Amino acid sequence: MYWDDIQQAIRIYRRLNIGEAIDYSKFYIYSLIAHSTAIEGSTLTELETKLLLEEGITSNGKPLIHHLMNTDLNNAYQFAVEQAKLKTPVTPELLIAFNTLVMKSTGSEHHAMGGSFDSSKGEYRKCTVTAGYGGKSYMSYQKIPAEIELLCNELKKRMFTLKKAEDIYNLSFDAHLSLVTIHPWVDGNGRTARLLMNYIQFTHNLIPAKIYAEDKKQYIASLIESGETKNNVPFRMFMASQLLKTLNAEIQQYRKEEKDRKEQHRGSSLLF
Repeated sequence: MYWDDIQQAIRIYRRLNIGEAIDYSKFYIYSLIAHSTAIEGSTLTELETKLLLEEGITSNGKPLIHHLMNTDLNNAYQFAVEQAKLKTPVTPELLIAFNTLVMKSTGSEHHAMGGSFDSSKGEYRKCTVTAGYGGKSYMSYQKIPAEIELLCNELKKRMFTLKKAEDIYNLSFDAHLSLVTIHPWVDGNGRTARLLMNYIQFTHNLIPAKIYAEDKKQYIASLIESGETKNNVPFRMFMASQLLKTLNAEIQQYRKEEKDRKEQHRGSSLLF
């Protein structure tokens, strides 16, 4: 449904060399971070996120925890980018490293019936967690290690054998859905799942898919539908629509800036 339009948008994006602009990748990641943390309740805008991560400027009146979420997620993305260059396979250890960075400043020790664990160290939960996405309980914590192992084995088998962009994107979407479904941590699952999705895309030099904060309701609805029906199609379709939205927005912004530059140059020329 979306893939013909996505392929066309990718061709335009590549032809315009949008990703080649100075610091484009860095600022794009800031946008990914701002939207990802906003889905989890952060009030920092894209501009505020950029000022925080570039200049260390905090936003007056906004909670410290929102700043910490953005800073930690930025560190997690920088780590993911470096690992992607090395083509590091997805393993339980890599996922734990991702979540450790995501939760470094906002995690804490927990004491539950299953034992103690530290969410700032990427340790799997040892308690029952009620789903924010739908109100049901996630799988038993005793099943988590085996389910994570299965997910990683599947990704290791397929991640570097796929060639078509559509197939790689769909694999990354499925990985996101699977990690959210397993819900291995007491917190930071959404941010880590979105990071994993982007990590798979990074390893293939694909344009990272962004989930817009304003589309949170549709995002959650697609996760619920795919979870309840055990069918990845609803989530795949939602993510394809987000990818197309991202590409079109980037192309539109580039063309607007290019038009502004030409008009500014024309105005400067008339002065002489």
